[in-house]
Order: sequence, then structure tokens, then C-alpha cells
Amino acid sequence: MSRYKIAVIEGDGIGREVVPEGLRVLEAAGRRFGIDFSWQHFDWSCETYLKTGRMMPEDGLDQLRAFDAIYLGAVGYPGVPDHVSLWGLLIPIRRAFEQYVNLRPVRLLKGVNSPVKEFPPGEIDFCIIRENNEGEYSEVGGRLYRNTDAELAVQETVFTRKGCDRIMRYAFELARTRKRHVTSATKSNGIVYTMPFWDERFHAMTSSFSDIRVDQYHIDILAAHFVRHPDWFDVVVASNLFGDILSDLGAAVAGSIGLAPSANLNPERTHPSMFEPVHGSAPDIAGKGIANPVAQIWSGAMMLQHLGEAKAAEAIENAFETVLADPELHTPDLGGKASTRVVGEAIAKHVSAAAA
Repeated sequence: MSRYKIAVIEGDGIGREVVPEGLRVLEAAGRRFGIDFSWQHFDWSCETYLKTGRMMPEDGLDQLRAFDAIYLGAVGYPGVPDHVSLWGLLIPIRRAFEQYVNLRPVRLLKGVNSPVKEFPPGEIDFCIIRENNEGEYSEVGGRLYRNTDAELAVQETVFTRKGCDRIMRYAFELARTRKRHVTSATKSNGIVYTMPFWDERFHAMTSSFSDIRVDQYHIDILAAHFVRHPDWFDVVVASNLFGDILSDLGAAVAGSIGLAPSANLNPERTHPSMFEPVHGSAPDIAGKGIANPVAQIWSGAMMLQHLGEAKAAEAIENAFETVLADPELHTPDLGGKASTRVVGEAIAKHVSAAAA
């Protein structure tokens, strides 16, 4: 029997509703495939910040180091500025544990209505590989002359050869397992230093992957192509900011951000990786029991894949695809009336029943 020690951070808002459903499905997969999970829950959230002045304790990262993976719900709540919640929990974890790959799959699933009407299920199927440790999301900068007419804010973007090369190499290696096509997101016609450097590193990387078809688009037309021609793409590699924006757009094209999972990966496995849905804490629907749990559940499948449990991961993906094919099991974001728990239970039941 495989055994894994998993840190669970439900966080804020709908994170507290979708994480239990994710755990329900993972436990069902564990029973079927002989996987024993040891869950340790950490009550780190914006509520924690309001009580203690910190999103997590000073030794929070040390507490997480010994785990095989981190399973996160969502972070963010009204009254706590987003930059406080993000930089108090998510970004320190991503950077301390060198989770430099943010992997975000986009797939149009059977039974889901996409605003891009002419594409059938399966024809939209690509991955966004977002650089997760540097780029536009740096801590270099500051504010001067606050509360005066001369007030200014400076934010520096940091691109390194190491950072660009390792995320691009990951994208190319992933493409070799898929449709052998990599697209680079850039804006080198307007951003004069960092984006030409990104382009140079991309072109240098292509020499090591002559079997991979490549193209590159400026971010503005690439966003348009995501809507007009989402079937063009296989693996899209992008900087921290561009990847963040494109992944939400990709989720919308695939029907709902409630279907968007992600993995924050340390490919070398020297630190734990973290798995979370893209949707955030959604305070407008928190507490109503109507959040779509599929992104959280899919993130759990990605966690199993990373841990080497490919069959269990595949069983979960098959289960939520089967459930989504039934309109009666759609949550309100997909036009249905099913609750978070009903969908989670249905997926878990399918995972279990498939073993019979």
C-alpha cells in the first residue's frame, strides 16, 4: 500500500466547501487503489491574519517541508487586501519550495457548454505552463512620496536565464508527451528588455527540441486566438503575469473557472508541490453550498499524478467527466442546480463503483 502525508489548507471562502469534496474523492480513490492518506489540516487563512496579523505562523514553511504534497483550497476574503493574503501564504510557499512550474490544463469536457459554440468536447485541450517564481511578480520596487502630488510606485520585472530556461524546458518536455507543439506568449514589441530576452531564450531552447513545432504570439493577439481558435494550442508557455491571465481566459473558453485546476510543481521533487483550483475564494457565493468542486477534485487528480499514482488519477478524471455529462449534476456556474456536496458525492461514488 502506498502512503502519503498531505498538508491540507482549506483557506477562505469556498475553499472550505470544495476541499472536503476533494478529500472525499481522494479517499474513494485511495480505497480502490490501495493508497493511504495521512491528512494534516492547517487553519491558515485571512481569518487567521485578522486574528494574528499573519496568514501563517513564522515557522509555517518549516511545518510544511516534511509533507509529500500540499492540497490548498483558496485564499482571499473581503477586508484583507489581496496582496496581503497572496504574499502572506501562496507566494512564500511557491518560492521557498521552488514550485517554479504552474501547470494549468484547459479542456472542454463532455456535457459542458462553452461560449465557443462551434467546438465539440475534446477539441479544446491544451495546457498553460506559467513561470511561477519570478517575472512580473517580484518584490523589487517601492513607493515614494506617499499622499503627495509627487507620489510614485515602481515595480520591477525580473527575468533570469535560469528561470526562463527551466520553465521552457518543462514546456517542451511536456509537449513531447502530448501533440508536440509549444506556443510562447510574449510582448516584445512593447516591453523592450525582458520580453526580447524571453524570446531569445525561447528560440535558444528550440534547438534542443527540433521534433517540436513552435510558434509565438504577442499576448494581445494570443488572447484573441484563445477565443477564436482554441483548438490551435497544445502547450502554451508564458511568464508569471501572462500565464496567470491566460489561464483564466482558457477556463472561460472551456466553460467555467469552476473547472480550472492547477499544480504548483517542484519538478526536481526536492520540496513538496502544491495543488489548488484556479477559482479563488469567491466570497460572493461562499456559504451557499453551490460552488463547483470539480476544479478542486481535478487538482487532487493532478496531485496523484505527480505522486506517481497514475491509475488513481485517471479514475478520478474519468469520474468527473462522467458526472459532468449529466446536466442534473451541474452546479449553477454551469447552468444547473446541483450543490457542491451532491457533485462531490457523485464523483466519489463513480470512483468507487468503477472498481466493482
